[in-house]
Amino acid sequence: MSRLRQARRAKITRFLVIGVASTLAYALLFIALAGALGSALANDVALAVTAVANTAANRRLTFGIRGRERMIRHQVAAFGVFLVALGFTNGALALLHSFDPHPARLLEAAALVLANLIATLSRYVALSSWVFRTRPAAGAG
Repeated sequence: MSRLRQARRAKITRFLVIGVASTLAYALLFIALAGALGSALANDVALAVTAVANTAANRRLTFGIRGRERMIRHQVAAFGVFLVALGFTNGALALLHSFDPHPARLLEAAALVLANLIATLSRYVALSSWVFRTRPAAGAG
């Protein structure tokens, strides 16, 4: 296997491990907050908290970017990715509530996790091709 393929496979594996951990944290945080905040606000808060942590972890562990240089830029750019995930998860909640106005909390969490998994594909594409894209050095080419 070529080095490039090995590196790509390792990057995808790290992204998936971070994604699974983030999704578990998101689901648990949603369940913990939903009773007090309601489903919609609990989703927003849980997704926002885990999105910041997910971006920081992917920045360092998946894409190997360390230090403060461009950190704020990366978080701001990742906010666009967050908005996509928020659209998917809010849409999933709305769809679920259109069929069952009072679903069980675990059914809500399952619908949100499924929507979040769908958003993960767009997250990987956006993070690797836009947010954490490495630019060739000047004069390279």
